[in-house]
Amino acid sequence: MAIPIVAIVGRPNVGKSALFNYITGKRISIVEGTPGITRDRIYAEAEWRNKRFIVIDTGGLEPNPRDEIMQQMQRQTEIAIETADVIVFMVDVKDGLTAADHEIANMLRKTKKPVILAVNKVDRLGDMPTGVYEFYNLGLGEPIPISAIHGLAIGELLDEIYNHFPRHGSDDPDAESIKVAVVGKPNAGKSSLINKILGEERMIVTDIPGTTRDAVDTYLERGSDRFIFIDTAGIRRKSKITSNIERYSIVRSWAAIERADVCLVMIDAQDGVTEQDTKIAGYAHEKGKASIIVVNKWDLVEKQTGTLEEYKKDVMEKLGFMTYAPVIFISALTGQRINSIFDMVKQVMGQSMLKIPTGVLNEVISEAVVMVQPPSDKGKNLKIYYAVQTGVKPPVFLIFINDRELMHFSYERYLENQLRKTFGFIGTPIVLKYKEKKSEAVLGEYGC
Repeated sequence: MAIPIVAIVGRPNVGKSALFNYITGKRISIVEGTPGITRDRIYAEAEWRNKRFIVIDTGGLEPNPRDEIMQQMQRQTEIAIETADVIVFMVDVKDGLTAADHEIANMLRKTKKPVILAVNKVDRLGDMPTGVYEFYNLGLGEPIPISAIHGLAIGELLDEIYNHFPRHGSDDPDAESIKVAVVGKPNAGKSSLINKILGEERMIVTDIPGTTRDAVDTYLERGSDRFIFIDTAGIRRKSKITSNIERYSIVRSWAAIERADVCLVMIDAQDGVTEQDTKIAGYAHEKGKASIIVVNKWDLVEKQTGTLEEYKKDVMEKLGFMTYAPVIFISALTGQRINSIFDMVKQVMGQSMLKIPTGVLNEVISEAVVMVQPPSDKGKNLKIYYAVQTGVKPPVFLIFINDRELMHFSYERYLENQLRKTFGFIGTPIVLKYKEKKSEAVLGEYGC
Protein backbone atom coordinates (compact mmCIF):
# COMPACT_ATOMS: atom_id res chain seq x y z
CA MET A 1 0.00 0.00 0.00
CA ALA A 2 1.26 3.50 -0.81
CA ILE A 3 2.39 6.01 1.78
CA PRO A 4 -0.69 7.64 3.40
CA ILE A 5 -1.92 10.91 1.91
CA VAL A 6 -3.62 13.66 3.93
CA ALA A 7 -5.51 16.49 2.18
CA ILE A 8 -6.22 19.76 3.97
CA VAL A 9 -9.39 21.35 2.61
CA GLY A 10 -11.73 24.19 3.47
CA ARG A 11 -12.89 27.63 2.44
CA PRO A 12 -10.28 30.20 1.31
CA ASN A 13 -8.25 31.90 4.02
CA VAL A 14 -9.19 29.64 6.94
CA GLY A 15 -5.52 28.81 7.59
CA LYS A 16 -4.90 25.67 5.52
CA SER A 17 -1.45 26.74 4.34
CA ALA A 18 -0.40 27.74 7.87
CA LEU A 19 -1.30 24.25 9.11
CA PHE A 20 0.48 22.65 6.14
CA ASN A 21 3.64 24.64 6.87
CA TYR A 22 3.53 23.79 10.56
CA ILE A 23 3.11 20.05 9.94
CA THR A 24 5.82 19.83 7.29
CA GLY A 25 8.19 22.09 9.21
CA LYS A 26 8.97 24.12 6.10
CA ARG A 27 7.57 27.27 4.58
CA ILE A 28 6.41 25.53 1.42
CA SER A 29 2.92 26.88 1.01
CA ILE A 30 2.35 30.56 0.46
CA VAL A 31 0.77 32.16 3.52
CA GLU A 32 -0.71 35.60 2.95
CA GLY A 33 -3.87 37.41 3.96
CA THR A 34 -5.28 37.22 0.46
CA PRO A 35 -7.99 34.61 -0.20
CA GLY A 36 -7.08 32.11 -2.90
CA ILE A 37 -3.30 32.45 -2.63
CA THR A 38 -2.78 28.67 -2.72
CA ARG A 39 -4.24 27.85 -6.09
CA ASP A 40 -2.69 24.44 -6.86
CA ARG A 41 -2.27 21.42 -4.67
CA ILE A 42 1.02 21.52 -2.78
CA TYR A 43 2.64 18.24 -1.79
CA ALA A 44 5.21 17.66 0.94
CA GLU A 45 6.29 14.84 3.18
CA ALA A 46 5.88 14.88 6.95
CA GLU A 47 6.37 12.43 9.79
CA TRP A 48 4.49 11.76 13.01
CA ARG A 49 5.09 8.93 15.48
CA ASN A 50 7.71 7.45 13.11
CA LYS A 51 5.17 7.29 10.30
CA ARG A 52 5.85 9.08 7.03
CA PHE A 53 2.94 10.56 5.11
CA ILE A 54 2.25 13.07 2.35
CA VAL A 55 0.34 16.27 3.07
CA ILE A 56 -1.56 18.08 0.33
CA ASP A 57 -2.40 21.75 0.75
CA THR A 58 -5.25 22.86 -1.49
CA GLY A 59 -6.82 25.99 -2.83
CA GLY A 60 -10.01 27.11 -1.11
CA LEU A 61 -13.34 25.48 -1.85
CA GLU A 62 -16.14 27.88 -2.75
CA PRO A 63 -19.71 26.99 -3.74
CA ASN A 64 -20.49 28.00 -7.32
CA PRO A 65 -17.20 29.72 -8.18
CA ARG A 66 -17.53 32.15 -11.11
CA ASP A 67 -13.94 33.14 -11.80
CA GLU A 68 -12.05 30.81 -14.19
CA ILE A 69 -9.12 30.47 -11.80
CA MET A 70 -11.47 29.72 -8.89
CA GLN A 71 -13.26 27.06 -10.95
CA GLN A 72 -9.99 25.33 -11.69
CA MET A 73 -8.97 25.63 -8.03
CA GLN A 74 -12.18 23.79 -7.22
CA ARG A 75 -11.24 20.97 -9.57
CA GLN A 76 -7.71 20.73 -8.10
CA THR A 77 -9.16 20.37 -4.62
CA GLU A 78 -11.60 17.72 -5.78
CA ILE A 79 -8.69 15.72 -7.22
CA ALA A 80 -6.80 16.10 -3.93
CA ILE A 81 -9.83 14.76 -2.05
CA GLU A 82 -10.06 11.82 -4.43
CA THR A 83 -6.36 11.09 -3.88
CA ALA A 84 -6.34 11.36 -0.08
CA ASP A 85 -6.62 8.62 2.53
CA VAL A 86 -7.54 11.11 5.28
CA ILE A 87 -9.17 14.55 4.91
CA VAL A 88 -8.67 17.43 7.34
CA PHE A 89 -11.57 19.87 6.99
CA MET A 90 -10.55 23.27 8.34
CA VAL A 91 -13.04 25.88 9.50
CA ASP A 92 -12.55 29.30 11.09
CA VAL A 93 -13.91 29.92 14.59
CA LYS A 94 -13.79 33.67 14.02
CA ASP A 95 -16.00 33.43 10.94
CA GLY A 96 -18.33 31.00 12.64
CA LEU A 97 -20.30 28.29 10.88
CA THR A 98 -21.12 29.37 7.32
CA ALA A 99 -23.37 28.06 4.58
CA ALA A 100 -20.25 27.22 2.57
CA ASP A 101 -18.98 25.06 5.45
CA HIS A 102 -22.25 23.11 5.36
CA GLU A 103 -21.93 22.54 1.61
CA ILE A 104 -18.33 21.38 1.91
CA ALA A 105 -19.26 19.03 4.77
CA ASN A 106 -22.03 17.50 2.64
CA MET A 107 -19.55 16.94 -0.20
CA LEU A 108 -16.96 15.35 2.10
CA ARG A 109 -19.48 12.96 3.65
CA LYS A 110 -20.13 11.50 0.20
CA THR A 111 -16.46 10.49 -0.15
CA LYS A 112 -16.85 7.81 2.57
CA LYS A 113 -13.32 8.74 3.71
CA PRO A 114 -12.19 9.67 7.23
CA VAL A 115 -12.82 13.40 7.76
CA ILE A 116 -11.27 15.23 10.72
CA LEU A 117 -12.82 18.58 11.60
CA ALA A 118 -10.22 21.16 12.68
CA VAL A 119 -11.51 24.47 14.07
CA ASN A 120 -8.71 26.96 13.48
CA LYS A 121 -7.79 30.32 15.07
CA VAL A 122 -8.55 29.19 18.61
CA ASP A 123 -5.70 31.15 20.15
CA ARG A 124 -6.17 29.96 23.75
CA LEU A 125 -6.92 26.44 24.89
CA GLY A 126 -8.63 25.57 28.14
CA ASP A 127 -11.56 27.96 28.10
CA MET A 128 -13.15 26.69 24.93
CA PRO A 129 -14.70 29.49 22.83
CA THR A 130 -18.41 28.90 22.59
CA GLY A 131 -18.12 29.26 18.82
CA VAL A 132 -16.42 25.87 18.60
CA TYR A 133 -19.54 24.01 19.66
CA GLU A 134 -21.65 25.18 16.73
CA PHE A 135 -19.47 23.12 14.40
CA TYR A 136 -21.00 19.95 15.85
CA ASN A 137 -23.89 20.87 13.53
CA LEU A 138 -21.79 19.74 10.57
CA GLY A 139 -22.24 16.12 11.67
CA LEU A 140 -18.56 15.25 11.25
CA GLY A 141 -17.86 14.23 14.81
CA GLU A 142 -16.00 16.10 17.53
CA PRO A 143 -14.28 19.30 16.38
CA ILE A 144 -10.59 19.66 17.28
CA PRO A 145 -9.77 23.28 18.23
CA ILE A 146 -6.33 24.38 17.02
CA SER A 147 -4.23 27.41 16.19
CA ALA A 148 -2.18 26.71 13.08
CA ILE A 149 -0.21 29.95 13.43
CA HIS A 150 0.75 29.37 17.07
CA GLY A 151 0.99 25.59 16.87
CA LEU A 152 -1.62 24.96 19.56
CA ALA A 153 -3.08 21.44 19.74
CA ILE A 154 -1.44 20.37 16.49
CA GLY A 155 -0.16 17.25 18.25
CA GLU A 156 -3.71 16.21 19.11
CA LEU A 157 -4.73 16.78 15.51
CA LEU A 158 -1.81 14.70 14.21
CA ASP A 159 -2.68 11.90 16.63
CA GLU A 160 -6.18 11.81 15.21
CA ILE A 161 -4.80 11.81 11.64
CA TYR A 162 -2.43 8.98 12.58
CA ASN A 163 -5.30 6.92 13.99
CA HIS A 164 -7.00 6.97 10.58
CA PHE A 165 -3.99 5.91 8.52
CA PRO A 166 -4.25 2.61 6.64
CA ARG A 167 -2.56 0.04 8.86
CA HIS A 168 0.01 -1.10 6.31
CA GLY A 169 2.05 1.72 4.77
CA SER A 170 4.92 1.40 2.34
CA ASP A 171 8.36 2.86 2.04
CA ASP A 172 9.20 6.42 1.13
CA PRO A 173 7.85 7.11 -2.41
CA ASP A 174 10.78 9.43 -3.07
CA ALA A 175 13.43 6.78 -2.45
CA GLU A 176 13.68 5.43 -5.99
CA SER A 177 11.89 8.21 -7.85
CA ILE A 178 13.57 10.54 -10.31
CA LYS A 179 12.76 14.12 -9.32
CA VAL A 180 12.14 16.21 -12.44
CA ALA A 181 11.81 19.99 -12.09
CA VAL A 182 9.98 21.67 -14.97
CA VAL A 183 11.37 25.20 -15.09
CA GLY A 184 11.12 28.19 -17.38
CA LYS A 185 9.75 31.66 -17.74
CA PRO A 186 6.00 32.27 -17.28
CA ASN A 187 3.62 30.83 -19.88
CA ALA A 188 6.22 28.58 -21.51
CA GLY A 189 3.86 25.62 -21.09
CA LYS A 190 5.22 23.93 -17.97
CA SER A 191 1.86 23.03 -16.43
CA SER A 192 0.45 22.04 -19.82
CA LEU A 193 3.31 19.58 -20.24
CA ILE A 194 2.66 17.92 -16.88
CA ASN A 195 -1.08 17.80 -17.55
CA LYS A 196 -0.45 16.04 -20.85
CA ILE A 197 1.99 13.60 -19.24
CA LEU A 198 -0.47 12.75 -16.47
CA GLY A 199 -3.53 12.65 -18.66
CA GLU A 200 -5.52 14.71 -16.18
CA GLU A 201 -5.76 18.35 -15.24
CA ARG A 202 -3.61 18.49 -12.11
CA MET A 203 -2.09 21.91 -12.79
CA ILE A 204 -4.02 25.10 -13.43
CA VAL A 205 -3.57 25.98 -17.10
CA THR A 206 -4.75 29.31 -18.50
CA ASP A 207 -3.35 31.92 -20.84
CA ILE A 208 -2.50 34.12 -17.85
CA PRO A 209 1.29 34.09 -17.29
CA GLY A 210 2.33 32.92 -13.85
CA THR A 211 -0.81 31.07 -12.76
CA THR A 212 1.35 28.43 -11.09
CA ARG A 213 2.66 30.28 -8.07
CA ASP A 214 4.05 27.42 -6.00
CA ALA A 215 6.26 24.47 -6.82
CA VAL A 216 3.98 21.43 -6.98
CA ASP A 217 5.09 17.78 -6.71
CA THR A 218 3.21 15.14 -8.68
CA TYR A 219 4.05 11.46 -8.28
CA LEU A 220 3.86 9.25 -11.36
CA GLU A 221 4.57 5.58 -12.01
CA ARG A 222 5.26 4.48 -15.56
CA GLY A 223 5.89 0.79 -15.80
CA SER A 224 8.63 0.05 -13.27
CA ASP A 225 9.85 3.65 -13.30
CA ARG A 226 8.84 6.24 -10.70
CA PHE A 227 8.98 9.98 -11.26
CA ILE A 228 8.21 13.08 -9.25
CA PHE A 229 7.41 15.99 -11.54
CA ILE A 230 7.85 19.40 -9.91
CA ASP A 231 5.87 22.12 -11.67
CA THR A 232 7.39 25.47 -10.72
CA ALA A 233 6.22 29.04 -10.72
CA GLY A 234 7.20 30.91 -13.86
CA ILE A 235 10.46 32.71 -13.10
CA ARG A 236 10.35 36.40 -13.98
CA ARG A 237 13.03 39.07 -14.08
CA LYS A 238 13.46 40.82 -10.74
CA SER A 239 12.19 44.09 -12.17
CA LYS A 240 8.83 42.43 -12.80
CA ILE A 241 8.44 40.92 -9.35
CA THR A 242 6.11 43.41 -7.74
CA SER A 243 4.26 41.43 -5.07
CA ASN A 244 5.26 39.39 -2.06
CA ILE A 245 3.43 36.45 -3.61
CA GLU A 246 5.73 36.37 -6.63
CA ARG A 247 8.80 36.89 -4.46
CA TYR A 248 7.90 33.75 -2.51
CA SER A 249 7.36 31.89 -5.77
CA ILE A 250 10.82 32.77 -7.13
CA VAL A 251 12.46 31.31 -4.05
CA ARG A 252 10.32 28.20 -4.45
CA SER A 253 11.39 27.79 -8.08
CA TRP A 254 15.09 28.04 -7.32
CA ALA A 255 14.60 25.56 -4.47
CA ALA A 256 12.85 23.17 -6.87
CA ILE A 257 15.91 23.23 -9.13
CA GLU A 258 18.20 22.53 -6.19
CA ARG A 259 16.31 19.43 -5.05
CA ALA A 260 15.71 18.02 -8.55
CA ASP A 261 17.65 15.21 -10.18
CA VAL A 262 16.80 16.39 -13.70
CA CYS A 263 15.65 19.81 -14.96
CA LEU A 264 13.43 20.25 -18.00
CA VAL A 265 14.27 23.77 -19.18
CA MET A 266 11.19 24.87 -21.11
CA ILE A 267 11.68 27.23 -24.06
CA ASP A 268 8.76 28.86 -25.87
CA ALA A 269 9.41 28.05 -29.54
CA GLN A 270 7.75 31.27 -30.67
CA ASP A 271 9.91 33.44 -28.40
CA GLY A 272 13.19 31.60 -28.85
CA VAL A 273 15.87 31.60 -26.14
CA THR A 274 15.43 34.78 -24.11
CA GLU A 275 17.71 36.38 -21.55
CA GLN A 276 15.54 34.94 -18.80
CA ASP A 277 15.78 31.45 -20.31
CA THR A 278 19.56 31.80 -20.19
CA LYS A 279 19.48 32.73 -16.51
CA ILE A 280 17.23 29.80 -15.62
CA ALA A 281 19.36 27.31 -17.56
CA GLY A 282 22.48 28.86 -16.05
CA TYR A 283 21.16 28.30 -12.54
CA ALA A 284 20.50 24.62 -13.27
CA HIS A 285 24.01 24.33 -14.75
CA GLU A 286 25.64 26.02 -11.74
CA LYS A 287 23.82 23.63 -9.41
CA GLY A 288 25.17 20.65 -11.35
CA LYS A 289 21.78 19.39 -12.47
CA ALA A 290 21.26 17.03 -15.36
CA SER A 291 19.16 18.97 -17.87
CA ILE A 292 17.12 18.66 -21.03
CA ILE A 293 16.20 21.63 -23.22
CA VAL A 294 12.51 21.28 -24.07
CA VAL A 295 11.35 23.53 -26.90
CA ASN A 296 7.58 23.73 -26.52
CA LYS A 297 4.87 24.93 -28.93
CA TRP A 298 6.82 23.56 -31.89
CA ASP A 299 3.51 22.96 -33.66
CA LEU A 300 3.02 26.75 -33.90
CA VAL A 301 6.30 27.39 -35.74
CA GLU A 302 6.25 27.68 -39.52
CA LYS A 303 8.71 25.17 -40.89
CA GLN A 304 10.70 24.53 -43.99
CA THR A 305 13.69 22.31 -44.82
CA GLY A 306 16.36 22.73 -42.15
CA THR A 307 14.19 24.71 -39.69
CA LEU A 308 14.74 22.29 -36.81
CA GLU A 309 18.50 22.09 -37.33
CA GLU A 310 18.83 25.88 -37.53
CA TYR A 311 16.70 26.35 -34.43
CA LYS A 312 18.75 23.81 -32.48
CA LYS A 313 21.97 25.53 -33.56
CA ASP A 314 20.61 28.86 -32.31
CA VAL A 315 19.64 27.29 -28.96
CA MET A 316 23.13 25.84 -28.51
CA GLU A 317 24.77 29.17 -29.36
CA LYS A 318 22.70 31.07 -26.83
CA LEU A 319 23.11 28.36 -24.19
CA GLY A 320 26.76 27.76 -24.96
CA PHE A 321 27.51 26.69 -21.39
CA MET A 322 25.00 23.83 -21.72
CA THR A 323 25.92 22.23 -25.02
CA TYR A 324 25.90 18.85 -23.26
CA ALA A 325 22.10 19.04 -22.83
CA PRO A 326 19.93 17.21 -25.38
CA VAL A 327 17.27 19.31 -27.13
CA ILE A 328 13.78 17.99 -27.78
CA PHE A 329 11.03 19.75 -29.76
CA ILE A 330 7.52 19.10 -28.44
CA SER A 331 3.97 20.33 -28.30
CA ALA A 332 2.41 20.03 -24.85
CA LEU A 333 -0.92 20.89 -26.48
CA THR A 334 -0.97 18.07 -29.05
CA GLY A 335 1.28 15.62 -27.19
CA GLN A 336 3.91 15.61 -29.97
CA ARG A 337 7.08 13.76 -28.76
CA ILE A 338 5.91 13.87 -25.13
CA ASN A 339 6.67 10.18 -24.56
CA SER A 340 10.28 10.70 -25.62
CA ILE A 341 10.84 12.84 -22.53
CA PHE A 342 10.69 9.81 -20.20
CA ASP A 343 13.53 8.00 -21.97
CA MET A 344 15.58 11.20 -22.07
CA VAL A 345 15.06 11.80 -18.35
CA LYS A 346 16.21 8.28 -17.55
CA GLN A 347 19.20 8.63 -19.87
CA VAL A 348 20.52 11.91 -18.45
CA MET A 349 19.85 10.71 -14.89
CA GLY A 350 21.97 7.62 -15.59
CA GLN A 351 24.70 9.73 -17.15
CA SER A 352 24.82 12.02 -14.13
CA MET A 353 25.42 8.95 -11.91
CA LEU A 354 28.07 7.41 -14.16
CA LYS A 355 31.16 6.16 -12.29
CA ILE A 356 34.41 5.75 -14.21
CA PRO A 357 36.98 3.19 -12.99
CA THR A 358 40.17 4.97 -11.92
CA GLY A 359 42.38 2.99 -14.28
CA VAL A 360 40.18 3.71 -17.30
CA LEU A 361 39.93 7.37 -16.35
CA ASN A 362 43.70 7.77 -16.21
CA GLU A 363 44.17 6.04 -19.55
CA VAL A 364 41.91 8.65 -21.13
CA ILE A 365 43.69 11.53 -19.36
CA SER A 366 47.10 10.18 -20.39
CA GLU A 367 46.03 9.84 -24.02
CA ALA A 368 44.67 13.40 -23.95
CA VAL A 369 47.99 14.70 -22.63
CA VAL A 370 49.91 12.86 -25.36
CA MET A 371 47.67 14.27 -28.09
CA VAL A 372 47.79 17.87 -26.84
CA GLN A 373 50.63 18.88 -24.57
CA PRO A 374 49.67 20.80 -21.40
CA PRO A 375 50.34 24.55 -21.39
CA SER A 376 53.50 26.15 -20.04
CA ASP A 377 54.43 29.57 -18.73
CA LYS A 378 57.92 31.10 -18.50
CA GLY A 379 59.55 27.77 -19.10
CA LYS A 380 57.46 25.92 -16.50
CA ASN A 381 55.25 23.11 -17.81
CA LEU A 382 51.94 21.97 -16.38
CA LYS A 383 52.22 18.38 -15.18
CA ILE A 384 49.18 16.14 -14.77
CA TYR A 385 49.95 13.25 -12.44
CA TYR A 386 46.71 11.44 -11.83
CA ALA A 387 42.92 11.71 -11.70
CA VAL A 388 40.19 10.17 -9.58
CA GLN A 389 36.41 10.49 -9.62
CA THR A 390 35.16 11.81 -6.28
CA GLY A 391 31.43 12.31 -6.86
CA VAL A 392 28.31 11.86 -8.97
CA LYS A 393 25.21 13.97 -9.70
CA PRO A 394 27.15 15.66 -11.25
CA PRO A 395 30.29 13.63 -11.92
CA VAL A 396 33.25 15.26 -10.15
CA PHE A 397 36.88 14.55 -11.01
CA LEU A 398 39.89 15.49 -8.91
CA ILE A 399 43.04 15.96 -11.00
CA PHE A 400 46.45 16.11 -9.34
CA ILE A 401 48.77 18.65 -10.95
CA ASN A 402 51.96 20.51 -10.09
CA ASP A 403 50.69 24.11 -10.38
CA ARG A 404 47.07 25.31 -10.50
CA GLU A 405 48.00 28.60 -12.16
CA LEU A 406 49.27 26.73 -15.20
CA MET A 407 45.88 25.13 -15.88
CA HIS A 408 44.44 27.45 -18.54
CA PHE A 409 40.72 27.55 -19.19
CA SER A 410 41.21 26.35 -22.78
CA TYR A 411 43.07 23.22 -21.65
CA GLU A 412 40.48 22.56 -18.97
CA ARG A 413 37.80 22.69 -21.64
CA TYR A 414 39.90 20.33 -23.79
CA LEU A 415 40.09 17.77 -20.97
CA GLU A 416 36.35 18.02 -20.41
CA ASN A 417 35.69 17.48 -24.10
CA GLN A 418 37.92 14.39 -24.12
CA LEU A 419 36.04 12.93 -21.16
CA ARG A 420 32.73 13.58 -22.89
CA LYS A 421 34.00 12.14 -26.16
CA THR A 422 34.97 8.92 -24.39
CA PHE A 423 32.27 8.47 -21.75
CA GLY A 424 29.34 10.57 -23.01
CA PHE A 425 28.02 12.38 -19.94
CA ILE A 426 25.01 13.37 -22.04
CA GLY A 427 22.78 15.89 -20.32
CA THR A 428 24.95 16.41 -17.25
CA PRO A 429 27.58 18.95 -16.26
CA ILE A 430 30.91 17.55 -15.13
CA VAL A 431 33.15 19.23 -12.59
CA LEU A 432 36.94 19.25 -12.77
CA LYS A 433 38.80 20.08 -9.56
CA TYR A 434 42.53 20.31 -9.05
CA LYS A 435 44.95 19.58 -6.26
CA GLU A 436 48.58 20.59 -6.30
CA LYS A 437 51.13 17.87 -5.55
CA LYS A 438 54.90 18.03 -5.73
CA SER A 439 55.19 14.64 -7.36
CA GLU A 440 53.20 11.65 -8.52
CA ALA A 441 54.45 9.57 -5.60
CA VAL A 442 52.25 11.19 -2.91
CA LEU A 443 48.85 9.99 -4.11
CA GLY A 444 48.49 7.01 -1.79
CA GLU A 445 46.13 8.91 0.51
CA TYR A 446 43.44 8.66 -2.16
CA GLY A 447 43.87 4.93 -2.60
CA CYS A 448 45.25 5.38 -6.11
